[in-house]
Amino acid sequence: MKYYAVLAITMAISLSSCKNKDEVQNQQPVEVTDNSTKNDQEIKAYLDKNNLKAEKTDSGLYYIITEEGTGASATAESNVTVAYKGYFTNGNTFDQSGPEGISFGLNQVIPGWTEGIQKFKEGGKGVLLIPSSIGYGNDTKGPIPGGSVLLFDINLISVQ
Repeated sequence: MKYYAVLAITMAISLSSCKNKDEVQNQQPVEVTDNSTKNDQEIKAYLDKNNLKAEKTDSGLYYIITEEGTGASATAESNVTVAYKGYFTNGNTFDQSGPEGISFGLNQVIPGWTEGIQKFKEGGKGVLLIPSSIGYGNDTKGPIPGGSVLLFDINLISVQ
């Protein structure tokens, strides 16, 4: 008997939370903005304006190695210590570490960092230019507006 009472209550809750056919048909579609082309144009304009040459990966990440490191390369599962400065293409800084850097697992950060840090060897320096698709997407995160291109000056201090 308890089984039927629980079943009846579950069905009542389920039915009361269901939308009717007209409600579903009248819903407005959720707009998903694809910033890929806009971000790519913004990155290329930044590179041109600053007379920089960068490598581009299939994901849309651009990177510049300014100083080759001599140590180990990171993998996607590595723990690393990185000193960095994060800024927008207009030069405004949104975050930075101290010169001693911060330590973290590459599997705990945005995809652009996971991919980009692997391009450096320990002791290496350079710049990551990250489109929003491998950054924070369309979500605003603190001082970073959704859809933003992110630039990071990188100093890969160590790979553990």
